Amino acid sequence: MLLIKFFSFRGTVTMISEFFTGANGEGAGCYTLVSVDNGAGTSVNFVVSPDTYFVDHAMVAVGDQVTGYYDGNAPVPLIYPPQYRALIMVKESPFQQVKVDYFNNQLISSDGQLKLNLSPYTSITLRNGQVFSHSIENRNLIVIYGPTTRSIPAQTTPFRIIVWCG
Repeated sequence: MLLIKFFSFRGTVTMISEFFTGANGEGAGCYTLVSVDNGAGTSVNFVVSPDTYFVDHAMVAVGDQVTGYYDGNAPVPLIYPPQYRALIMVKESPFQQVKVDYFNNQLISSDGQLKLNLSPYTSITLRNGQVFSHSIENRNLIVIYGPTTRSIPAQTTPFRIIVWCG
């Protein structure tokens, strides 16, 4: 299994621009740089590639509240603002919450903050929308959910789970 340590950064999109991957304009139109500011003086640039997964296939524009997820174990250039390769982008919505993390054999997130209680109505798919019929234990998951309990860890019955296979 590919070990990814998901880190996130949340804020407002301040700029979206083309990002070139080579000296001869390589990657033109396929890669973008999304600048995000958290409102507390910290900014991050996300490199968005054709492989970046956008939850709900949401279109992101300047002014949107987003959370970008990246691999905390991946090397990054030592520049300011930091520049991370976006693995997953979430356009914030008041109607749902999203958690991207590794969930263990008890379906508790690696940070111990969320426990999943599955129902027969929980949709479990791969990124491409196909049904995932194996166990979701001990996997990286994108969890879309609503209300939670006030316990520690908080518990929820997710609307949807997307299995991140690397």
